[in-house]
Amino acid sequence: MSQPTRILLSLIAGLILGAVLAAWAPATALIAAEWAQPIGQAWLNGLQMTIVPLVVALLITGVAATAEAAQAGRLAGRAIGLYVVVLFLSAVAAAILTPLFLHIAPLPHESAQALRGALAGAERIGPVPPIGEFLAAIVPANIVKAAAENAFLSLIIFSLIFAFAMTRVGGEAQTLLTNFFKALRDVMLVVIDWVLFVGPIGVFALALVVGAKAGTGAFGALIHYILTVAGVGLAVTIFAYPVAVLGGRVKLGRYIRAALPSQAVALSTQSSLATLPVMIEGSGKLGVPVAVSGVTLPLAVAIFRATGPAMNFAVAIYVAEWFGVPLSPATLAVGVVVATLTSLGSVSLPGTVSYVSAIAPVAATIGAPVSPLGLLVAVETLPDIMRTVGNVTWDIAATTWLSRRAGKVPLDEADAILAHDT
Repeated sequence: MSQPTRILLSLIAGLILGAVLAAWAPATALIAAEWAQPIGQAWLNGLQMTIVPLVVALLITGVAATAEAAQAGRLAGRAIGLYVVVLFLSAVAAAILTPLFLHIAPLPHESAQALRGALAGAERIGPVPPIGEFLAAIVPANIVKAAAENAFLSLIIFSLIFAFAMTRVGGEAQTLLTNFFKALRDVMLVVIDWVLFVGPIGVFALALVVGAKAGTGAFGALIHYILTVAGVGLAVTIFAYPVAVLGGRVKLGRYIRAALPSQAVALSTQSSLATLPVMIEGSGKLGVPVAVSGVTLPLAVAIFRATGPAMNFAVAIYVAEWFGVPLSPATLAVGVVVATLTSLGSVSLPGTVSYVSAIAPVAATIGAPVSPLGLLVAVETLPDIMRTVGNVTWDIAATTWLSRRAGKVPLDEADAILAHDT
């Protein structure tokens, strides 16, 4: 049984047991919740202790990998430029669509209130930068203090500056630093894998507390959450079709037929990497030469996850709305930037790991509590299907767009880029 499946089943079991106890033995339910709360909190603490070093390492290695890929040639550089623009617009879409969806179909007041009571210990993991002092607030005066206080916006700014400076030193120093942060990343991934291995215990404890205090309303709230976040991902996915038609100059029906096999594989495997051969074949049916798709599609799998910023930001906004955190346009604008940047470094990670590393910094930046993420990660298996289908749809659309200018890239250069990436 896969790890996400075990965690999801633990969530369901905990919610059912808690709800049954609340209905038939309220006093016993409160006692059980009191015993389960420390267990769930300990697991949440283990999850949170990995976030700061993991985010810093992912950002630095992600920038280094992106800079190296951009040097491979004009085609790779053009692809990276397009990917960054799409990631930014993806986050913008979440800033617009998520509040709109929550306004049209808000979380039931009773469920929201019950869930807030069940997660009464949820606190912000980082302060919201004062809008009036924005420029001063995002530049860390003390990076150690920023890390200790989980001030992710400051950490991200420092990590980006450090990463870009690292690419300028070159030679042995750059190699040494890159290998150091790769090693740090790999070690933290092992640690978080251990934490997620015992995730069923922690999630069961958290779900038991929620079920005991919120009753059956917790099920409705989780379904509402899944539909909202998946709805944002679906909207972003739909935008890939006009990009392919207008940017790639192909007919809509032709693009739908070419993308459908890749979407089917993505639906069954939930892996963009496993879908790569089918995507290359589908791009070929759209007239994209292998010299182009052989460069852009592996690059897209490595650094491009189009639905990531949108769905990650949607989760953070949902939690903020859930706990009554006010979101001004300026706060949402900052969240857009952070959602874009954190998505760049977590593309190749498993869904449950990237869920934590990419969403927690966004939630902290806009002032939303991070504790609910320990519960919501259990149902990530379902939105992750939408994520993967959307990602491969955008990968093919972006490749079709890029192939429009492929004639301006000499064939021998494209072949050289393909050989370099291989």
